[in-house]
Amino acid sequence: MEPPNLYPVKLYVYDLSKGLARRLSPIMLGKQLEGIWHTSIVVHKDEFFFGSGGISSCPPGGTLLGPPDSVVDVGSTEVTEEIFLEYLSSLGESLFRGEAYNLFEHNCNTFSNEVAQFLTGRKIPSYITDLPSEVLSTKAMGPGLEQPKPQDQQVSAQRKQDKAIPPST
Repeated sequence: MEPPNLYPVKLYVYDLSKGLARRLSPIMLGKQLEGIWHTSIVVHKDEFFFGSGGISSCPPGGTLLGPPDSVVDVGSTEVTEEIFLEYLSSLGESLFRGEAYNLFEHNCNTFSNEVAQFLTGRKIPSYITDLPSEVLSTKAMGPGLEQPKPQDQQVSAQRKQDKAIPPST
């Protein structure tokens, strides 16, 4: 029996703050952050990532962010490109539709973690996945940065409607 093909899996890590988080977070948050992380998975000669437009891909290092700040070797996988693309398609129709994106709760790092586990059984580093809760736990930023949830928006819209002045007759 022939041994299975193994494909390398890499995590591309980008600091969206370009070093500013490291310098300004102690002042702004009262807590040291090393970066504001965006991640993607590189496998089968492409880079895959998630954002408000859904799942996208490009040649490795071909995003608007340029080359990654660091590359983490996640491991290797036996999952073929064909099976992987089918898996991504199902994710794009369910968990990772563009409208499901949430900066703090369901973002590029959530996607990278999910895909890394599917391909290798390994999670991405916790310093990346824990960042949103670290930021939200600070007194300075937590309350002001939370994105409104759909139910909150509905309540807000209903309150505005309740306060509306009725048309004159």
